[in-house]
Amino acid sequence: MRVDLHNHTILCNHAEGTVKEYIEKAISLGIDVYGFTDHAPMDYDPKYRMDIIHKEFYENNVLYLKELYKNDIEILLGYEVDFMQNIPMLKEVLNAKVDYLIGSIHFLEPKIKTSNDNEPWGFDNPEFIGKYKKQNIDDIWIDYFDVVKAMADSNHFDVVGHLDLIKVFKFLPNKDIKIIATDALKAIKKANMVIEINSAGLRKPIAEQYPSKDLLELAYEMDIPITFSSDAHSVDQIGFSYDKVTSLAKEIGYTKCATFKAKDRQLVTF
Repeated sequence: MRVDLHNHTILCNHAEGTVKEYIEKAISLGIDVYGFTDHAPMDYDPKYRMDIIHKEFYENNVLYLKELYKNDIEILLGYEVDFMQNIPMLKEVLNAKVDYLIGSIHFLEPKIKTSNDNEPWGFDNPEFIGKYKKQNIDDIWIDYFDVVKAMADSNHFDVVGHLDLIKVFKFLPNKDIKIIATDALKAIKKANMVIEINSAGLRKPIAEQYPSKDLLELAYEMDIPITFSSDAHSVDQIGFSYDKVTSLAKEIGYTKCATFKAKDRQLVTF
């Protein structure tokens, strides 16, 4: 079975193509289960996420097309939700009737706040790349995985989005990545969450899927389930490098991946 559970729509303001085009491309690629998880509304960074006024339209549109294409493909409804420790998440999203929620980290709080630098910084946004040179890289990575752990501890989410996104611009730690990430992975395991193998990293400067092979091996040792995602923001990104990431998963030892229905998780052979 071919599964792709993390994909966006134009409602997030930085994707292109219609929902129908995405679905029809997924069908043409032989994808069996395809999930829409647009960036959820939140009271922060409106430039890169859905407006709350579009929430009902987004959900109804996906559900309508789910029914329309039910004989060709299984469509799932979800959200990618930014977890930020000091900014509340919208209850309207957390309580939405969805198949699953992806919890992701895209922002970190500055360790030392000043009058000129007191807002969370989007570490995967090229606009903020200079901030990597203002802190010790190990401290940035430790801070990031502390937030991943807090996200897992919140018990709001089903899937961990792009687990090691912090590597996107190739600023890698000196400390062993497995040591840095271990506590976060333990929290993910305790929260009964799934880790996605997200191929979008292969399109970024790091040129590697999220997460790295080292972290996937650690997740496998801890019996943490996986799923697959292309994180498509355009039609041509759907199913991106699917064979490559599934081959990696099999090499590590995985034979099944997760899919969802109304928050109920199933494991299927891929």
